[in-house]
Amino acid sequence: MELRRRPGKRGARQAGFSLLEVMIAIVVLAVGIVSLLGLFTVAVGNMQVAQEDLIARQKAAQALESVFAARDTAQLTYAQIQNVANGGVFLNGPQPLLQPGPDGIIGTADDVGPPDQLILPGPDGLLGTGDDVIVPLSGFTRQIDITQVFLPSGAVDPSLRQITVTISYATPQRGFRTYQVASYISSYR
Repeated sequence: MELRRRPGKRGARQAGFSLLEVMIAIVVLAVGIVSLLGLFTVAVGNMQVAQEDLIARQKAAQALESVFAARDTAQLTYAQIQNVANGGVFLNGPQPLLQPGPDGIIGTADDVGPPDQLILPGPDGLLGTGDDVIVPLSGFTRQIDITQVFLPSGAVDPSLRQITVTISYATPQRGFRTYQVASYISSYR
């Protein structure tokens, strides 16, 4: 039996990819993989910065709560809740993050070194065991500013002050960063 071609049709073409199509597909795939690797690098850097941002946020809140606790327990009088330059007990300007001193109040002259630290669980995943990892927070600074609040008349409100806590730190990925929290404190407990 003999095979005949139909009139008007040429020989059947083989289906498949040409070399040019394969090369274009390889280039597109390579660009996609390189982009994903770059994205992965950025994500890892952001995770590190996110941890430092969380530390800054917690340390700012801790300082603010320390001031309120000192007022609420009558450990400090309202007159003492000011910066040293204004006759109070809170240090002026940026200070290293140190452990609170004997008075237990953060940001006062009796704070002691070494720098405050972060304790992370070690390889066993349990906090409080011998393999815990201690991370000193030596790259962080804290500034507690206590300022007067003015009434609409322009006079100083004698029973209200603003507290601003600023935590600053440097990161290799994002440079110098700050986190700031502000609140008001009144003379009333």
